Amino acid sequence: MTRFIRIVLILSFGFYLSGCAIILTDYKTPIVSITSFKAIPGKEIIPRFEIKLHIINPNRSALDLKGICYTVNLEGHKFITGASNKLPRIEAYGEGDVLLDASIDLFHNIRFLIDLAKHQKKSFTYSLEANLDLGIFYPVITISKKGKISLFHSPPN
Repeated sequence: MTRFIRIVLILSFGFYLSGCAIILTDYKTPIVSITSFKAIPGKEIIPRFEIKLHIINPNRSALDLKGICYTVNLEGHKFITGASNKLPRIEAYGEGDVLLDASIDLFHNIRFLIDLAKHQKKSFTYSLEANLDLGIFYPVITISKKGKISLFHSPPN
């Protein structure tokens, strides 16, 4: 390769990288909130949960969510871990909801479930850690939430 071609290639690559840097400096982190975390009533022995996230996109380009990875702790015990790649596209300056359907690992949590049966608590403290992947050119968004959850629904009066 001639020296001129090498210089042109290096300069072109440099302009390409600087263009990406300009695009990313205008990027604003999406706002993620947990709108619900509840047990799903059912006939199964293993409880299932529904976790709903609300995402606001403050950017001028759409967010193509690639995946989410999450962990839920109950009373300090790692209770649920999961991932999903079935996520919506959130348009520029738009909003969207992500619904996660999760179940516990019965064998991994057998001690916790025995303790749960003994103490018959009506509510538990939980913590949720989730990582949203927006693709290779964006940072992973980590969210954390703590609160209380009731695992047992009382029958309606």
